[in-house]
Amino acid sequence: MALLNFRKRDEAPKTGNPEMEAFLQNYSIEVMPRTASKVEDFRALLPEGTRVYIAHIEGTPIEEMVATAKRLSGEGYNVMPHFPARIIKDAATLENWIAMYQGEAGVEQALLLAGGVTEPHGDFHSSMQLMETGLFDKAGFKRLHVAGHPEGNKDIDPNGGDATVMEALRWKQSFSERTDAQMALATQFAFDAGPIITWANRLKSEGIDLPVHIGIAGPAKLQTLIKFAIACGVGPSLKVLQKRAMDVSKLLLPYEPTEVLSQLAAHKAANPDFNIEQVHFFPLGGIKTNAEWAIANGGAAGRPAAAHG
Repeated sequence: MALLNFRKRDEAPKTGNPEMEAFLQNYSIEVMPRTASKVEDFRALLPEGTRVYIAHIEGTPIEEMVATAKRLSGEGYNVMPHFPARIIKDAATLENWIAMYQGEAGVEQALLLAGGVTEPHGDFHSSMQLMETGLFDKAGFKRLHVAGHPEGNKDIDPNGGDATVMEALRWKQSFSERTDAQMALATQFAFDAGPIITWANRLKSEGIDLPVHIGIAGPAKLQTLIKFAIACGVGPSLKVLQKRAMDVSKLLLPYEPTEVLSQLAAHKAANPDFNIEQVHFFPLGGIKTNAEWAIANGGAAGRPAAAHG
């Protein structure tokens, strides 16, 4: 990676795929305090100003979350911590978290979601309840993202449909129209462009025009991806991984998201009003591996922040 630090502005890699390069502009990526601590300097990996989500896993002290946010903000990144409703005890706790993030790291944006735990730890069980407190508006947060599920969510709709999910999205659409917050849907990852395109078009037909930041799993071992996909409830597109697992010639090769992103990029180029606005990476095979893949494929014209100096 050291060589990337000396790359001049006009020496960005030529991917040969301008559609992909355009689609990857302004991509975001997710980290956890534990994984972030293993990265010596994010500026050697990520373009300056990249939005970095900080996943808040149950049991992670808020102090570790805030310290990670402070570090990333200091290195020049737009920090977006998770606020999982079900692990936030009450409004006083939420207000304290917001104040800590703002006071120590200058945070002005958040991803609001229910969270992965089954039983709420306190008063909240949904992102809508967090929004209804008015505390983010009171604190002057400029951007609020909420979760999207291109292949459904059986925690919300156990019967496999999407009636409850769509009702919640309509509520969030209405919220976006009556507040000043910039909003977007940050989605669960998927591996097949077809279901993603169908879902995105369905949103528009339902009058939901929140921009979509599509979740994509970064390069990783096939076994790792299958494990995460099953745990996260990935639906129809899991067959892409299962088919690959049956191909002996590909079984030991790392998965890369080239095919799904190429198809989505081509669709976006052919349909400029397609509501997928950006790509959001889940670096399941490691932050460095994901960042290097994005650079090689033209993300932010292939330049990490350290290359800009």
